Amino acid sequence: MGVPSSRIYVGGEWVEPAGGHYGVINPATEQVVGEAPEASAAQAEQAAAAARAAFDGWASASQAHRSEVLAKVGDLLTKYNDDLVPLVQAETGATMRVASTMQVPVAVERFQRYARHAMESRLVPLPPQAIDATPLAPGGLVGAVIRRAPVGVVACVTPYNFPLVNMAGKVAPALAMGNTVVIKPAPQDPLQVLRFAEIAHEAGVPAGVINVVTGSTSDTGAALVASPDVDMISFTGSTAVGRRIGEVAGRDIKRQLMELGGKGAAMVLEDADLDKAAAGIGSTWAFHSGQICTAPTRALVHRSVHDQLVEKLVAYAGFCKVGDPLDASTVVGPLISAAQRARVEELLAEGVAAGATVAVGGQRPAMERGFYVEPTLLTGVRPDMTVAQEEFFGPVVVVLPFDDEDEAVAIANGTPFGLYDYLFSQDTARAYRVAARLRTGNVGVNTVARNHETPFGGFKHSGIGRDCGVFALHAYSELQSVVWPG
Repeated sequence: MGVPSSRIYVGGEWVEPAGGHYGVINPATEQVVGEAPEASAAQAEQAAAAARAAFDGWASASQAHRSEVLAKVGDLLTKYNDDLVPLVQAETGATMRVASTMQVPVAVERFQRYARHAMESRLVPLPPQAIDATPLAPGGLVGAVIRRAPVGVVACVTPYNFPLVNMAGKVAPALAMGNTVVIKPAPQDPLQVLRFAEIAHEAGVPAGVINVVTGSTSDTGAALVASPDVDMISFTGSTAVGRRIGEVAGRDIKRQLMELGGKGAAMVLEDADLDKAAAGIGSTWAFHSGQICTAPTRALVHRSVHDQLVEKLVAYAGFCKVGDPLDASTVVGPLISAAQRARVEELLAEGVAAGATVAVGGQRPAMERGFYVEPTLLTGVRPDMTVAQEEFFGPVVVVLPFDDEDEAVAIANGTPFGLYDYLFSQDTARAYRVAARLRTGNVGVNTVARNHETPFGGFKHSGIGRDCGVFALHAYSELQSVVWPG
């Protein structure tokens, strides 16, 4: 396929960006990967208008047609896998292991999944109801059916950690339901999403059904959020940005699906398998350098096993080789940007100044280039410290001891976030009971693995709504009740 387009994709056409281009930087080499289009706010609005114009045709298309198009996208993603993986790796800085197994293949799976879901019935039948006569209407049996209808035009604003996967998780179910979309990828790594637009075009997605606008500032995303042609915002990113989106979207009662920040608590009870707990918590370092909202970044450890677990975590960090993400032995690659590395380092410095101890890591590795931070473990952390409250989005774990279950639950629930928590205990019945006390959208018991059929989303400041599996179809649909006399 060659170099990704340096133009935006609007209404089935490749359009020159109004603001020129900006360089996309490889986080490992600090070299330019390619030039991304700098779209204007007006062009974002044009993309929304194109999606609006295409909506009626796509929404009224047969389910079989929509399914066929989605399946074709999945097939072409597979065909171009070897072309996409190096681009994804270069833009994100992900290790080749993560780029080749957790980026493109997962995007393929999502299009395949929603190609199947696109064929499912949109109707929910209800039993008839006997209604007494009223001044409003005569009595009798009244039948009803619930119909799932598309929302309309969806603005999909995606994050930098898994650009292709997260985009697929929004676009595939939205299209399966009959919506049209405008994609605004994160500014750090948009080239793979432009490459996806080429694939969608080749797959025969009708003009205007998918549109892509890119930019290095918030202007394009803000224009989409405010656009009268946009009915719904699907956003994955920080809570701070989500709050701003909600303020604007709320004025026009736009639908919102938001997956925001996390500060995952991994509660290690006194009877836990400490090797399993250390491996789970260590995934914060080992998986995409901690740049994942579900990471178990707070280790809440019963005091009786605190020192043992810390020892195991220090050893685990020592096995996590930091280095060139193209090297097969590398476990921890770079952070996405110099700005993100600076944020992680500032939080670390604040934690140490407040009394935390660096048990391992805490420095930049001795590398000439790249936005790297060593796998870091902070001990002596109190629940009120900033490092225990704010999301690092980097390879940092903080350890907080507790003496009893009530204290552990209070600490776990004691942040504004509630996305994904974890419990480690050999008494799974007890873990299940404790899980019910956690104010979080997801709980893993003795595992950090995901079940992708479950609804995914957060409590509190971690988001609004749920997606994944069949629940994503619900997220991108409205319910219409149809009632008739029996």
